[in-house]
Amino acid sequence: MENLIVQKYGGTSVGSVDRIKRVAKRIVDRADEGKKMVVVVSAMGKQTDHLVEMAKSINPNPPSRELDVLMATGEQESIALLAMAIQALGHSVISLTGAQCGIKTSEVHKKARIEGIDTSRLQREIETHQVVIVAGFQGIDDRDEVTTLGRGGSDTSAVALAAALKAESCEIYTDVDGVYDADPRIVPDAKKIDEISYQEVLEMASLGAGVLHTRSVELAEKYKLPLVVRSSFNDNPGTLIKEEVNRMEKVLIRGIALDEDIAKISILEVPDKPGIAFRLFSFLAAQNIHVDMIVQNVNRTAVNDISFTVNVDELQKAVEVSQKFAFDVGAQKVEFDQGVAKLSIVGTGVVANAEIASQFFEALYELGINILTISTSEIKISCLIDKERAKEAMVHIHKKFEM
Repeated sequence: MENLIVQKYGGTSVGSVDRIKRVAKRIVDRADEGKKMVVVVSAMGKQTDHLVEMAKSINPNPPSRELDVLMATGEQESIALLAMAIQALGHSVISLTGAQCGIKTSEVHKKARIEGIDTSRLQREIETHQVVIVAGFQGIDDRDEVTTLGRGGSDTSAVALAAALKAESCEIYTDVDGVYDADPRIVPDAKKIDEISYQEVLEMASLGAGVLHTRSVELAEKYKLPLVVRSSFNDNPGTLIKEEVNRMEKVLIRGIALDEDIAKISILEVPDKPGIAFRLFSFLAAQNIHVDMIVQNVNRTAVNDISFTVNVDELQKAVEVSQKFAFDVGAQKVEFDQGVAKLSIVGTGVVANAEIASQFFEALYELGINILTISTSEIKISCLIDKERAKEAMVHIHKKFEM
C-alpha cells in the first residue's frame, strides 16, 4: 500500500500512561506528515508475566487454550488506551484485535504461527481513519479460537502485516537505540550497529540476544522488507536490517549473544541402535518442544549418552518426554542442568576463519572456563558454559575482539 508505514511499540514503550501519551504524540506527528499508519502494540510493561503468574496461582498447570484467552487481553488493553490517547489529540483512529484485522494462525496454543492475513478490513480502516492500532502477539485459528504467537510475537505480527499490506517499511520501536554488538546492560562498551544483514541479526536473535523475534526476521528476509530498530524515547537513526551488507571477504564479528534461559538435558546409556535419535527427537517435536544444541557421546560398547538444550520454559515438559523415552528404550536415567548458558559470536565467515575460533576458545581458557558443548554454523560459534561465569565471559570476549 502506497505511503504506508507499519510501526511496532514494545511493552516498555507503552508501560505507563505517560509513555502511552508520548507514543500517541509520535504517531500523530508522523500521520500529520501524510503517512498512513498501522501501529502494532505489545502488552504494557510486565502485564503478560503478571497474567501468567495470576493464572498459575489459580491453576499450577493452566490449560493452553484458556491461557491464550487470558494473555491476549494484555494487548487489547494497550490498543484501547493508545487509541484513546490519539483520539484525545484530535486524530481519527481505530483499534483492532488480531482476529478483527484478519490474522489467521495455526491451531497451536501459546506459540502459533501466522498462516495468512485477510487485509480487507485493514485496508478499509486505513482509508477511513489513517491510523489503525493493532494488537500484536495474537490471532485466530480455523476453529475461531484465540491463539498467541509466543514471546516476542508482536514483532512477527508487525512484519507480517507490513508484508501483507506491502508497506514501505516496518519500524520496531524499543527501549534501546537499535541493535548492539552485545547486550549494553552487560557490556558497558557495547556499540550500536548502523546496518546489519537479515542472516546476522537472525542468528543473534536465535542465540538469545533479545534483539527481535526470530520469526519476524525470517519474514522480513522472505519478503525483502526493510526493518528499522529504533528507540521510542528519542529520534536517533537506529539500526537498518536489510539484505547482505557487502564486505567482500572481510571477516567481521558483528555481535556477541548470551542466552541464560536454557537448560541441558542428558539421557544416559541409551542403546546404540538405528532410529533411536529419530525416536527421541520426533517425540519432542510432537510436543512442539524446540531443541537447540545436540551432542551424542559414545560411552562404551552398544550405549550412548545423548544431551541437548531446551528453553527453560519447556524444561518440565521436555524432561517428562525424555523420561518416557528412556523408560521405553531401556536407557539408564535422565539428568538435567539449569546452571548453563550459551555464549555465541556471530559474523559472516567466522567458521571459515580458524583464527576467530582460536581467539574465542582462548578467551574462555584465559578465564579458566570449561566448555561443555560447541555448536557452529556458517556465521556463528556457540559454546555451552557455566551460567555463573557467562556475563564475565561476554565482557572479556568483547574486549578480546576489540569490538
